[in-house]
Amino acid sequence: MSKDATSSKTAGSSKAVRQYHHGTLRSAMLQAAEAVLCREGLHGLTLRAIAREAGVSHTASQHHFGDMAGVLSELAAIGHQRLAASMEGRAAGVTPEVERQLAIARGYIDFVLANPDLFRLMSRNELLDAARPSLVEACKESARGLAGVFGVEAQDHPDTTNPFGRLSADQAIAMTAAWGYVHGLASLLIDGHLKGLAASSGAFADSRALVDAVIDRMRLCIDTAR
Repeated sequence: MSKDATSSKTAGSSKAVRQYHHGTLRSAMLQAAEAVLCREGLHGLTLRAIAREAGVSHTASQHHFGDMAGVLSELAAIGHQRLAASMEGRAAGVTPEVERQLAIARGYIDFVLANPDLFRLMSRNELLDAARPSLVEACKESARGLAGVFGVEAQDHPDTTNPFGRLSADQAIAMTAAWGYVHGLASLLIDGHLKGLAASSGAFADSRALVDAVIDRMRLCIDTAR
């Protein structure tokens, strides 16, 4: 290889690295991690694969995230932030109360359809660092979105990592029922289990239409005064 070619290659490499200076490398690596996750699944998501996708050395992944639990936790945090935004976006300005509740449920489904791989990752607690600050705060965001189903303001909990704050027993029961209901629908939807049911009656254009019809009939009730 000629001296000029070598110099050109070195300059090109330096330019690629400089693009990530001033705080952009971490963001670029998370984008790369999500791209690998969506393309290859969890089994293909490694620190080296992320570095290769981002065009940096594999030591950069370790420097920013420590280990795979760090990367996965940051991705899960992004998922919780998107989930919160999706629920909030659907519910903004919607009245009466029962319609706002259903809008939040639809926002949950919207997020899952748009981010199925992140949704699955968010449920894999054994792979995540539950105490990672970014994940703790993001979980609180999505938990507040779910709490909005009942129009209640979560109170601080002695355990600062608890995303739901302090709830009454009735609120905890109702939120569990609501979360389980919509989470189950979302899981059935993205795993393709509802296709047969949607087609069986001829009344639904697809599985999402069936889920929307199910949500239309959903009623969530809670006595927040208890």
